[in-house]
Amino acid sequence: MNSASLHYQLSIYSWQQHLFDVMLTVPSHESQTLSLTLPSWIPGSYMVRDFAKNIVSLAAKNTESDEPIACAKLDKQTWEVETQGEAVTITYRVHANDLSVRSAFINDEYAFINGTSAFLSVEGFEQQPCKLQIIKPAVANWRAYTSMPMTDDMPDSWEYEVADYAEFIDHPLYIGVCNFHSFEVEGVTFELLFSGRNNLDIERIANDLTPICKHHMQLFGDPQPIKRYLFMTLLADTGFGGLEHRDSTALLFPRFDLPMVGESDTKTDGYITFLSLCSHELFHTWHVKRIKPEVMVKPNLQKETYTNQLWIYEGFTSFYDDVTLARVGAISPQKYLDIVSQNITRLLQNAGRFKQSVAESSFDAWTKFYKQDASATNAIVSYYTKGGIIAFGLDLLLREKSNNEINLDLLMRHLWDQYGRDEKGTPDDVIATVCKQDFDIDISDYLADVVYGTKDVPLENWLSNIGVELLTRTKVSADDKGGKTSAEGMKRQLGANCKPAPIGLTVTQVFEGLAAADAGIMVNDIIIAVNGFVVNQAKLQRILDATNTGQVSLSLIRDGRFLTGDLDIRNAREDVCNFSIVDERKFSAWLGLN
Repeated sequence: MNSASLHYQLSIYSWQQHLFDVMLTVPSHESQTLSLTLPSWIPGSYMVRDFAKNIVSLAAKNTESDEPIACAKLDKQTWEVETQGEAVTITYRVHANDLSVRSAFINDEYAFINGTSAFLSVEGFEQQPCKLQIIKPAVANWRAYTSMPMTDDMPDSWEYEVADYAEFIDHPLYIGVCNFHSFEVEGVTFELLFSGRNNLDIERIANDLTPICKHHMQLFGDPQPIKRYLFMTLLADTGFGGLEHRDSTALLFPRFDLPMVGESDTKTDGYITFLSLCSHELFHTWHVKRIKPEVMVKPNLQKETYTNQLWIYEGFTSFYDDVTLARVGAISPQKYLDIVSQNITRLLQNAGRFKQSVAESSFDAWTKFYKQDASATNAIVSYYTKGGIIAFGLDLLLREKSNNEINLDLLMRHLWDQYGRDEKGTPDDVIATVCKQDFDIDISDYLADVVYGTKDVPLENWLSNIGVELLTRTKVSADDKGGKTSAEGMKRQLGANCKPAPIGLTVTQVFEGLAAADAGIMVNDIIIAVNGFVVNQAKLQRILDATNTGQVSLSLIRDGRFLTGDLDIRNAREDVCNFSIVDERKFSAWLGLN
């Protein structure tokens, strides 16, 4: 057992070239060689990303004599260093130009670095303390921000220390200029960071997040697992993402979808999405970072770690992220139902839900969910989307079977008390087991149908209990995602999604069983004209709706070839959902607003 700490030093080499340097000092040890590895994936994002590909140079030397030491690369992410048991210093340079929450990125305003992209692990030292020294950049006003505990603020560096390597890589780093604000919620300090120079109304955002934070804390109960929590948001022109960590989250969000100082208090859809994203990632503090599948307690970060439980973790969290906004009054009850309507609409338009269960989707996340192409809608189901609807249905089922004494909130608290507080990991049958053993409620048939099978969640069986009715209708436009509307629906349906092309429309998705698929239209085809008329989205829909004959003629380009064909005229299917509140008292009671 090695008893000494690993020492890491991080410095920005060149923001212009997106490069940072790391120096790792390993103390003397018993082995003759050391094995150094960089993770191939980051917890919470289930795809092998091969972060080691961004290491552009690596060298080793004896720490005492300063003499070079031979090192050999064994595979895509592993190096072996001949140390003869003596202290060794490893230096390496990393390219950081991935603007996402998963990797590392450097520009003229900041550096954002995940530990999995930066810090090599040392075999035999995984359980030893890790110390980090960040060299202060020679860039005006750049500061370091992280949830990692700071031990010292020196004239030339910031210094930190954590208990082991697993914790070390679970604190993303931000170094640069930002808009920063902190607020207190029931004894816990929450911090907001927005990258770069901006005019965001950060106090308003803090005020809107306060009841959301309070809701999650009260749901799981004291004592809280965190004393300080950092919302770290990278602002971009476009882009979206969130990744949970033990004491923080890294977010990527469009800057102009957030409120600026002096703007109206009205919540735009973009801002509501941001609040929901924050709600989602904060919920993971309990449900993913501490309650977690058994295989994720100590995952092997060098290769895929498979579980069929992601529908529990991402699905249940997807239910709570939005319902929390309604519970705390951040959005209206109808707005909440409109959001749920959009989720159900995505499912109804997804033929893949009949081919893959959410348990299978969880297991195959590495290759199918995280590597989707245009065929995904016909082949797979989202454990986020259907998992959220499963959680909604489970809450309604538990209430009905218990005369409204048991609900999903109570199930979450039992999961926290039994599996989260000591982080022992959940077995695959955890939901059925807790419901049977703790509540004496058998939900095995429900899970067999909607989790391990491919049946739709039968929400209609229980919605009247909470004063809500679910309706279906046709789309009112190609952009219609679902929700309540008074607009008139389409009469006809192409059966494909398109985007504007310089002339005509480029096909981005084709839905099996509908007119476009049966006509042989393919992804990346460019539809030029219908019945001889050049079309855009609005013209195409108008021609289809006004056509009473059995077919229209198509002109399209496929991979440089000009083709013609016929498209059957078919009535639009009712695959868009909206909810109607028929008993406001019942629905308010379900939300906890009474």
